[in-house]
Amino acid sequence: MSVQPPPEPSEPLDTSAQASHGLQGLSTELTARVPQLLEAMRSVGTGLELRSTLDRICSTAAELADARYAAIGVVDEEGRGLSDFVTHGVGQAEARLIGRWPDGRKGLLGALIRHPEPVRLADLSRDPRAGGFPPHHPPMKTFLGVPIRVRGEVFGNLYLAEKRGGEEFNDYDLHMIRVLATEAGIAIGNARLYEAATQRERWIDGSVAVTTALLSGGDADDALSVVAEQARRLSRSAAGIVMLPALEGGMEIVAVCADQPGGALGVVIPQESPVVRDLLRGEPVFVDDASTDPRMTTELIGRYGPCMMLPLHSGGKVLGALVTPRGRGQRPFTEAERTLATQFAAQAALALMMADAQRDRERLVVFEDRDRIARDLHDLVIQRLFATGMMLEGAQRRSIVPEVRDGVGKAVDELDVTIQEIRTAIFALQQGPAEAPSGLRTRVLREINMTAVPLGFTPSHRFVGPVDTMVGELVGKNLIAALREALSNAFRHSRAERIEVLVDCTVTLPDGRRGVRLQVADDGVGIPADGRRSGLRNLARRAEFLGGSSTYGPGLGKEGGGTTVVWEVPL
Repeated sequence: MSVQPPPEPSEPLDTSAQASHGLQGLSTELTARVPQLLEAMRSVGTGLELRSTLDRICSTAAELADARYAAIGVVDEEGRGLSDFVTHGVGQAEARLIGRWPDGRKGLLGALIRHPEPVRLADLSRDPRAGGFPPHHPPMKTFLGVPIRVRGEVFGNLYLAEKRGGEEFNDYDLHMIRVLATEAGIAIGNARLYEAATQRERWIDGSVAVTTALLSGGDADDALSVVAEQARRLSRSAAGIVMLPALEGGMEIVAVCADQPGGALGVVIPQESPVVRDLLRGEPVFVDDASTDPRMTTELIGRYGPCMMLPLHSGGKVLGALVTPRGRGQRPFTEAERTLATQFAAQAALALMMADAQRDRERLVVFEDRDRIARDLHDLVIQRLFATGMMLEGAQRRSIVPEVRDGVGKAVDELDVTIQEIRTAIFALQQGPAEAPSGLRTRVLREINMTAVPLGFTPSHRFVGPVDTMVGELVGKNLIAALREALSNAFRHSRAERIEVLVDCTVTLPDGRRGVRLQVADDGVGIPADGRRSGLRNLARRAEFLGGSSTYGPGLGKEGGGTTVVWEVPL
């Protein structure tokens, strides 16, 4: 049996008034249930969080109509299906067995979306619009469906099934649920406004956090990780991924924030991918289901569901892309979420450009200072050492005591070695970033020599295995960053007098894979119990992204004084 509604009133309050007027003229039974209806309306109107409001509407409607099951199907933005489905009466175990909830594209629920009118049925199975139930779905016979309107637009439908006692839903139930649906529309409208305001505030706070983190200095890779972390948190996605244009074409994944990164770091999406072409043109890509979309040419993204892929472009230049996928079966991103994420990506791109410019200015200051130090070493220190050596050689020739002549000769030899070491340091100081050699061994030595100036001594080093040929570019780049972090920590905090650096590409990791190990040990004061751990966390996070680990332990000092950092990743 299908009940056709009366002409729709123009305002929600008119609906309530009309329904209430109808209630007054019915029976004492309905009049007796009015206090219950008023209490239900009061309950529905409490609270502002949207999801809890929908849960409350379901439970209140089920209680009001004495129904075993209740649900709200939220119509998607296109008006062709359901974007969310909230239930009451179906337990979590049953829900897991049923699997995915209905999408509202067909069957009776689809018909209610296309024709949002009250429907009352004595037997669901006999209605020609019904498409049956999936396996493990509880049996349902009686049915009542009422549309929920928010500010004149259909928000969704309120469904009730299986009136207790085996009875059918009657006219009283229909009238009361219609009044409740009107009140529910008002409550949902308020909750939506509150959620939209809260959501905007959250994204704005996230943009501020990203800008602050990027402009506070630090490593560029860490800055990209901040963008990935904030994007994942704000969009409530399964992962946050940052991609940059690759040298060989396409886009390379350079930062991943996920529960299980799964070796995603360093993966290159080829330039033949339709998605990459759109992103490099500065166009956003939105996908409802990455696992079935033909544009997803890589298995990495294809294992997710709804996905936003947003270009990071500023000043007419595409710096990279931000990807925020949700798990399979999760709801698609709304239009509001897409707009906020696009604005976040634009803000992040601007912050990245400003951070790059700031780092360039800082590098320029550093290089200018290094040039000044190099000139001073060359023009003053080396000349004085050379002059001192000449004077010692003259004194050696005039001396008639053999022991004195031998001692002076040794001093002259030491001065020659010192001059050569200073010249090597001058060469390292004068070397610009474009002139940096590509070999890992040379880059490690360069980092060690650069640290020697502030330390006041040169850390010792040792290489095991063919590090230049065995260690790839991605691992090598991260190893150098880890070495720089470890040496910086030793310089700033340890007060060490001895530092040893080991790079070994012949190690076997605990899981049996071949790997490379970086070990930096010192004889300093060690790590205080209440000291900061940000540097150690950076080392651990960088290793974990590559599938490795970072640990620390006793150092080179007496009784284990100091610290030894061990950073190892698979080759």
